[in-house]
Amino acid sequence: MNVQEATEVIGRIRTNLSKVIVGKQEGVDLLLTALLANGHVLLEDVPGTGKTLLAKTLARSLDCSFKRIQFTPDLLPSDLSGINYYNQKTGDFQFRPGPVFASILLADEINRATPRTQSSLLECMEERQITIDGVTHELEAPFLVIATQNPVDNQGTFPLPEAQLDRFLLRISTGYPSFEEGVGILRRFREEHPLEELLPAASGEEITAAQRLTTRVTVSDDLLGYVTRIAQATRSAQAVKLGASPRAAFALLRASQGYALLQGRDYCLPDDVKAVAVPVLAHRLLLQRGPGVREGQAAEVIRQVLREVEVPAEPVQAVRAGRVE
Repeated sequence: MNVQEATEVIGRIRTNLSKVIVGKQEGVDLLLTALLANGHVLLEDVPGTGKTLLAKTLARSLDCSFKRIQFTPDLLPSDLSGINYYNQKTGDFQFRPGPVFASILLADEINRATPRTQSSLLECMEERQITIDGVTHELEAPFLVIATQNPVDNQGTFPLPEAQLDRFLLRISTGYPSFEEGVGILRRFREEHPLEELLPAASGEEITAAQRLTTRVTVSDDLLGYVTRIAQATRSAQAVKLGASPRAAFALLRASQGYALLQGRDYCLPDDVKAVAVPVLAHRLLLQRGPGVREGQAAEVIRQVLREVEVPAEPVQAVRAGRVE
């Protein structure tokens, strides 16, 4: 697959999403970026803003297996992974796979499950495999976890630990729609639900090929230094207790490659890094505790770092090739 073919695939998916989703252009771009970068997404927003609908629309747009599981306090790890059960007819144990054995897994309200159940996703998300009773099972490719959580309702929830948050490539919050978007939502859904008639726009093989192409998107040495300096700058920020780790810097690199391919380019620019820096890094920072620290300050820290860190010039070779738009 080349860049033009990947752009066509992305365009078909984007068109499919626009048949259901009204507005949310930035959130859609970030979700597609995560898909291209082979990373997982945490959708965090207030109730009723379309988190689950966005995830289900993407899943319906891909010709891949899809499973949705509602996280609750009584959910067990085996409810996700599956179990070995004794089959009386055959006289032996057989494996019954759980919902993680799907290309797209929607984990609805993930913070309502216990830490034990949350941690059962760690191996799946990081290694693309799961071990059950000593036997390791490979997961399908592509494999994308889209988790949702409500940041304002804390009753009966278990906040995700830092190790779990670090497995999500992006944390996306789209917020409330504008007036025009609100009218458009009412107009689109007043008679029927467009999701019910939505057809797949891309195959799993096309997504896998696009993901391989993402890893080959060119990143200059200057841009690698830019990513590294951003990560280092977060560690010395005043309100930050623990800054971005090397894993976070690599996540920023991979998301930047995905965003560049989303724009139809086979090379990264500093603007790609800036576009994904907040959703990649903000949830990975551990802030100092105190009266001066408030909700959402991690994003402000990242924006301040982007203003302070020197931006490298655009690659000369790309300009000469006439590829810079």
